[in-house]
Amino acid sequence: MDKKIKIAIVGIGNCASSLVQGFTYYKNAGEDQKIVGLMHTVLGGYKISDIEVVAAFDVNKTKVGKDLAEAIYAEPNNTEVFAKVEKTGIIVQNAPVMDGIGEYLKDVITPSDTTIADPIETLKQSGAEILINYLPVGSQKAVEYWADVCLKAHVAMVNCIPVFIASNKEWAQKFTDAGVPIIGDDIKSQVGATIVHRTLTNLFLDRGMPIDRTYQLNVGGNTDFQNMLERGRLQSKKISKTQSVTSQVKLHGEEIDAKNVYIGPSDYVAWLTDNKVAFIRIESRHFGDVPMNIELRLSVEDSPNSAGIVVDAIRLAKLALNNKVGGPLESPSSYLMKSPPVQFTDAQAKQNVEEFIQKYGLK
Repeated sequence: MDKKIKIAIVGIGNCASSLVQGFTYYKNAGEDQKIVGLMHTVLGGYKISDIEVVAAFDVNKTKVGKDLAEAIYAEPNNTEVFAKVEKTGIIVQNAPVMDGIGEYLKDVITPSDTTIADPIETLKQSGAEILINYLPVGSQKAVEYWADVCLKAHVAMVNCIPVFIASNKEWAQKFTDAGVPIIGDDIKSQVGATIVHRTLTNLFLDRGMPIDRTYQLNVGGNTDFQNMLERGRLQSKKISKTQSVTSQVKLHGEEIDAKNVYIGPSDYVAWLTDNKVAFIRIESRHFGDVPMNIELRLSVEDSPNSAGIVVDAIRLAKLALNNKVGGPLESPSSYLMKSPPVQFTDAQAKQNVEEFIQKYGLK
């Protein structure tokens, strides 16, 4: 099997910046070196250095026409710089805007007026095998457009945002019929607000304590949070984050009334830049119905926190391609994504992924 994994990226924002920086940061990592944020340094026979970006797309005039190595640092990107990427020779191509720019980003992002090339031809000519979707939250039409491009170009998809494709029955069937793998939807971070909230929820329930009320309030200063000031674009994100936590309650055979749960991005604080601050509260009861609660404050650099998860997703998608496994990848999606087609506890999801790797990894 080819040891290179050729990927395309749509949306060269902070998350793409952290991912591409990571390829430089770890390019000389040995097989015996533990890489922070990855399931395995070598997953199914593939290292992080086997991943190669061969195509990139955006709409912002600050990025389109630039080398990827320059575009990942261009405004309005504001994530931490932990690696200086040398020129790649990959020029960021223009793409259709559709609903990709929300009301609160119209004064921040100016669409490029350069020619939009046929993305299907671009993907085919580049040899891309997997498309990473980093479009802004709420880009329903744009994500569906790129999902269709993946189907026509026969390119696997990793859907990192909460527009439901892998977990939508109609789209799932399209990917299955085409024999094209997809991992989705809505990336979990390495240790972010959702995974911490899920873990605490399972801790309470495993110890026989009900979840009476809970909230998760998130604030940040990147364009993702600025974009989600538009409440209409926030809807899918709230659904994704909420069901990621409430699914754990249901897996324990319990219920929680919708009015007793609030989970979702709450506000934009510009000076936080790419730092996300989450406030989590769970109210419960001890033996004898004696009340208790826990409150937690979490602060993370948002984009690096998800980049390692995407590296794993890329390698798992490659295993599916090698073995001609199409459609939504249930095990990888349940471990890596907030809104997979099927929800499991995180411990069970991890075990399922390990079995997936054993079954489909390079022999």
